Amino acid sequence: MSAASGHRANSRVLGRLAGLVIAMGALSFAAVPLYDWFCRVTGYAGTTQASDEESDIVLARTITVRFDASTASDLPWSFEPVAREMEIRIGETGLAFYEATNHGSQPIAGTAAFNVAPFTAGLYFTKIACFCFERQVLLPGQTVRMPVSFYVDPELVEDAETESLREITLSYAFYRDDAPTDDELADAETTVETLN
Repeated sequence: MSAASGHRANSRVLGRLAGLVIAMGALSFAAVPLYDWFCRVTGYAGTTQASDEESDIVLARTITVRFDASTASDLPWSFEPVAREMEIRIGETGLAFYEATNHGSQPIAGTAAFNVAPFTAGLYFTKIACFCFERQVLLPGQTVRMPVSFYVDPELVEDAETESLREITLSYAFYRDDAPTDDELADAETTVETLN
């Protein structure tokens, strides 16, 4: 093999390796949004659905929705549902509240992750408005009450896996997020002043 043909072969291998690295980078960049999309479409792992509107069908059958809360060990907040459960008609809009208090000495930002159990109910549990869609910033000692508006889709009773379901548990876990921005701190302070 001549030096020129060896150089061309090496260049091709390097080009293919560079293309492979770029392709792997693009796939890893797209993995999170694709996984999120897959979970929302299928309700996989208890991922809930989202809607801007209430259900237009309300059944006579009721279902019990239980509420659960936890925080990461590095987040000095207490966080709990105001009521542990509610019974609503399937298709009816429910409104629940969670309460969080910052027991730390500094302003802290947190983000909530959520799911429902059993996981098969995720496809039918629909949130209309939720504090989990945005970062929460709490000042030291501040307590906030956060709403979640939802309904259980009537199609739940038509699915063989969920038709006999009588209870759903909605779980939230708060995690510490990046430090609050100046705008977020100003908003938190305005909220506290408005309440006082």
